[in-house]
Amino acid sequence: MEAMASCTSGAPRFSFTCRPKTHARVPFVFISSYSSSSPSLKAISYSNARHRNILSARAHVVTEEKSTSQDRMLVFVPPHPLIKHWVSVLRNVQTPCPIFRNAMAELGRLLLYEASRDWLPTVNGEIQSPMGVASVEFIDPREPMVVVPILRAGLTLAEHASSILPATKTYHLGLSRDEETLQPSVYLNKLPDKFPEGSRVFVIDPMLATGGTIVAALNLLKERGIDNNQIKVISAVTAPPALQKLSENFPGLHVYTGIIDPTVDDKGFIIPGLGDVGGRSFGT
Repeated sequence: MEAMASCTSGAPRFSFTCRPKTHARVPFVFISSYSSSSPSLKAISYSNARHRNILSARAHVVTEEKSTSQDRMLVFVPPHPLIKHWVSVLRNVQTPCPIFRNAMAELGRLLLYEASRDWLPTVNGEIQSPMGVASVEFIDPREPMVVVPILRAGLTLAEHASSILPATKTYHLGLSRDEETLQPSVYLNKLPDKFPEGSRVFVIDPMLATGGTIVAALNLLKERGIDNNQIKVISAVTAPPALQKLSENFPGLHVYTGIIDPTVDDKGFIIPGLGDVGGRSFGT
């Protein structure tokens, strides 16, 4: 992720300062990595001016407790080298369809792993190992995680969800975007009328560009009893317009993404982005 900002040089690691061009209230916090010497998080708060594609940033150190404030959306970009690798494979215009689809699935596996780190219900007990009794902890299969891929591109990013998560329920949601207005419309909705209380939902949409599609999807979930803190969004690439829209409408939401790109063009495509993810995934 690149941000245009005025930064001081020579600052120690995890304590550099980028002064934003405005002093507006910061709507969300970007978390990029963990400090090796403390449980603190390195976080960057973004202020995104309307009608501009310039990202101003202010980087600072915050504690884990402060960063999980319920009044701000959190955006996580895990710094794992494999995530960077698969994003790079996806970027390449010469990557053929089968390899592109596999790269998207592998990226989804890693992002789901990171997003589920502190979210899976567990049960404790004892089992007999070959050498003796052992205390163990399992994922509780009685509380399946809900996976909602947004068709059609979301299918590839969600491909390995059932292999990494021991218990899942998958509900498909199809939305298409008008090429001229960029407004979404629902053409397939397999969501239940009401989700069980306490459900935890992964919404999977590879590209968060203008934010229209993901906002429409999350509104459908909220109509069915899901709160913001019960949702984690998984995305390959995000852009400031979508993040701004999400932060305004869904405080407390968590977004996990492979990378944040700087801008969106007048056709609603992320730049540099990945191109048409559905077309590159399925060859049509």
